[in-house]
Amino acid sequence: MPQATALTANPQVSEIDWGLEALPLRFRIDGEGAVRIVRAGPVGAASHTEGPGLPLVEIQLSGSGRKWSGERSVETSAGARLLYRGHEADGDGTRPSLRIDLADPVTGLVVEAHYRAVPGVPVVRAWTTLRNEGAADLTVEAVTSLVLPGFGRSTGRERLARIDVHWAASDWLAEGRWQSRPLRELLPDLSRFAHEHGPRGCFARSSQGSWSSGRYLPTGALVHGGGHAWAWQIESSGGWRWEVGEHDADVYLALLGPHDREHQWRQVLRPGEEFTTVRAAVAVGVTAHGDDALTAALAALTRYRRAVRRPHRDHTVLPVIFNDYMNTLMGDPTTERLLPLVDAASRAGAEYFVIDAGWYDDDAEGWWDSVGEWRESAARFPGGLGEVCQAILAAGMTPGLWLEPEVVGVRSRVAEQLPSDAFFQRDGERVVEHGRYHLDLRHPAARAHLDAVVDRLVADYAVGYFKLDYNINPGPGTDTGTSRSPGAGLLGHQRAYTDWLSDVLDRHPGLTIENCASGGMRADYALLAQAQLQSTSDQQDPLRYPPIAASAPAAIAPEQAAVWAYPQPGSTDEEIAFTVAGALLGRVHLSGHLDRMTPHQHALVAEGIAVYKRLRADIPASTPLWPLGLPGWEDHWLCLGLRGADRTYLLVWRRGGAGEQVLPVPHLAGSRTSPRVLYPTHRPTGLGWNADQGSLRLSLAEETPGACLLVFERDS
Repeated sequence: MPQATALTANPQVSEIDWGLEALPLRFRIDGEGAVRIVRAGPVGAASHTEGPGLPLVEIQLSGSGRKWSGERSVETSAGARLLYRGHEADGDGTRPSLRIDLADPVTGLVVEAHYRAVPGVPVVRAWTTLRNEGAADLTVEAVTSLVLPGFGRSTGRERLARIDVHWAASDWLAEGRWQSRPLRELLPDLSRFAHEHGPRGCFARSSQGSWSSGRYLPTGALVHGGGHAWAWQIESSGGWRWEVGEHDADVYLALLGPHDREHQWRQVLRPGEEFTTVRAAVAVGVTAHGDDALTAALAALTRYRRAVRRPHRDHTVLPVIFNDYMNTLMGDPTTERLLPLVDAASRAGAEYFVIDAGWYDDDAEGWWDSVGEWRESAARFPGGLGEVCQAILAAGMTPGLWLEPEVVGVRSRVAEQLPSDAFFQRDGERVVEHGRYHLDLRHPAARAHLDAVVDRLVADYAVGYFKLDYNINPGPGTDTGTSRSPGAGLLGHQRAYTDWLSDVLDRHPGLTIENCASGGMRADYALLAQAQLQSTSDQQDPLRYPPIAASAPAAIAPEQAAVWAYPQPGSTDEEIAFTVAGALLGRVHLSGHLDRMTPHQHALVAEGIAVYKRLRADIPASTPLWPLGLPGWEDHWLCLGLRGADRTYLLVWRRGGAGEQVLPVPHLAGSRTSPRVLYPTHRPTGLGWNADQGSLRLSLAEETPGACLLVFERDS
């Protein structure tokens, strides 16, 4: 790791060089003490070219306006600046880190800009800590976690013409719809107009309410035509924003958590108090070794996600999960309905059996607005829930249960048992969303209630898996707490919630937790650093699921991306194989009425699960690729690949169009390898491998839908 440059006592210009070889950063301190980041990225990348640079942190204070560190602003009180007062670099090689300290002599605000590297991965993780060392309260309305410059400097006047921006729209049942546009189409060319402040616009994406991925994924990428790409993620369940814009004839990227204008977030810092932003990370990718730059950058983010999450056995073992909900019991479980499914799931190869929503429903008026106690229904389970859980254990599987821990129905007894301060409030009234109150996990009574629920269910029923759902979006948050800001209340709750998850796993280390929010509406690495799995969708249509499943590894490590496979007894062999195959490069969430299938149909499902068990050890060490590009929502052909050290897997779906498709696999060009079909094997699949070009001509049956899983292995 490059060492920090020593600073002289009164430098005219001093520099700090820090980072790993694949992603070095350069910071410059001028003679007055203003600090700027002037370079980011590997040698040869566009961002490696030095320019005027950008301040490390952008902060907006109530009453002071916008404040760039080291820069006077017409909106800021005269003389107020954030100036260098020291730095510390840790070069022990395990987690190289850098902290740069800044201070504003006018307000007493002290800023710590933190940067951390992951050895072997071209990525930088960053966050900002603010501390009030002044005599008066300060109210922060926005603060960046990471700002990087230089993405377009080397391209001169046409610096934006060769840059594309990639982002993913998301919605219930339509998650992860990646798209791209040339940045110059999104940011108009204003270069011929002279103005001292330059362009004011930017291209931005942000979250809304408490669903962190309900509108867009907290990820994105910039791809430079010269063969470099930068991909990023913001690790926040409590609001986030990223923006790309122009500054000082350069292209910048800014990543931040919640802020006032979009999330009603304000943080009051009383003298002596501090606040730390959400984490954000940027990875760089270079076109090389058969990978395009975007694929390389997303592969680096995948390796980073594995490095920062909580270690857990589930990430390497990847057990097969059967869940009774999707296109099966749909929230209406009973002992009578479950026992045949338990037997059929076990014979198919499932290792967890999850009883989904409805197991607590003992209310003639419906359960939606009465949940909160999480006790079994006597009518649904006349012999007790333990009878079914014992049957699951006897069948060689681990019992799992669905919970929606953060909500309490307005008709639940828990709503009266807990104090009002244990719930989200605004203007002194409890927030009600779709017949539910929202717990505030900052309150000890709310946390104690959920601890008692989890501990009881684990002890009484040997539960080893919880699917934790989240089906409401209560808006900006709760205005209780010292800041009296809904956005600050939401961020505080979300941080308390992830802390609660960590504590649950500390007490029950064998427990596996799935993160769900109406499918994939809260898919972020604030949560996925703790939870083992992420539901990718509630999509019930098997023909609509492929673009969701294929794009998921761009934002979620493949071994954490849970994909439904819900074959049905009324389906054809091709339809059964289509839905089973679609889950085989992620985490299998098996469902469907397996108990009603013919022996032939059940064997086709079991064949797919057996294939998965043979390959799953490769998934946690592989990185994703997309031979046909990131999938479009209406694409006829889609392809997701996983690239490992010895094997490359391709999962291909055909939903229409021609019966033949060419799949480029350039990293295998010239290698001694050949493809073979792993699943399904009941019908012929045409394979034409061109080793010199690294391309595969694939033919599937004329009828649709069709899917297959292929593997390329090194020839011995």
